[in-house]
Amino acid sequence: MNVGQAAEISGLPVKTVRYYSDIGLVEPEGRTSAGYRVYGQSEVSKLTFIRRARSFDFSIEDCRELLGLYEDQSRRSRDVKAIALKRLDQIDRKLEELHKLRDELSRVAEECHGDHRPDCPILESFAAKPT
Repeated sequence: MNVGQAAEISGLPVKTVRYYSDIGLVEPEGRTSAGYRVYGQSEVSKLTFIRRARSFDFSIEDCRELLGLYEDQSRRSRDVKAIALKRLDQIDRKLEELHKLRDELSRVAEECHGDHRPDCPILESFAAKPT
């Protein structure tokens, strides 16, 4: 199948499929005589796998590692779990950071009168030097 068909089946934009090919993440199974990429079911499965992993915000390098483990029938599940737990820890740290940002923005929004006057604690907070 061509790159457009592979993209449609895997749920990825054509540009992304080409990018993954260019960086060697998923190689097409071959090329036509005109030089167009040709993808088989195996490559489409890998593209779908990567799309799903990226939806969990795994990096390209993490996807490369996960894809290698996916293809390795002698893999140890603990290696896969370690990558997943590392990503989970990153998500937890990001959530904590987002909660702090939310609390701070909520606080300064509450302090703002939201009236016709020009003074605004929100803008003052953004301009303040970090402590």
